Amino acid sequence: MAVSDGGRSRDESNEAMCPHRLVLEHVTSRWGVLVLVQLLDRPHRFSELRRAIGGVSEKMLAQTLQTLERDGMVHREAHPVIPPRVDYSLTGLGREAAEQVRDLALWTEKRMADVLAARQAYDGARRAQDEARTP
Repeated sequence: MAVSDGGRSRDESNEAMCPHRLVLEHVTSRWGVLVLVQLLDRPHRFSELRRAIGGVSEKMLAQTLQTLERDGMVHREAHPVIPPRVDYSLTGLGREAAEQVRDLALWTEKRMADVLAARQAYDGARRAQDEARTP
């Protein structure tokens, strides 16, 4: 993968999974984006986060939070109370990443009509090609 940063470019195509690609995968994964964006508002407990995101299993949410914590994006704070309470919040690094993916999510929402129109045009052209090839 060629990465450009301020005019400099470096080729990392011979590395199977370079570190920045792995972090990019974590941050932009289906659940990673939703966790980061949700935590922008405020810290959440696990169950709050799961309800707010919706559709995520406990296992996937736990894995996503653990991965983002390992990458330095999410802070996990366990409170010594009964019943146990754990809060998740963004670190400075996580807040920066969350703002970036939120902007991308907002852009996709804003441009969805254009995407749908492009899909419709593409599908129509493909159908026309398929029909033209059929004897």
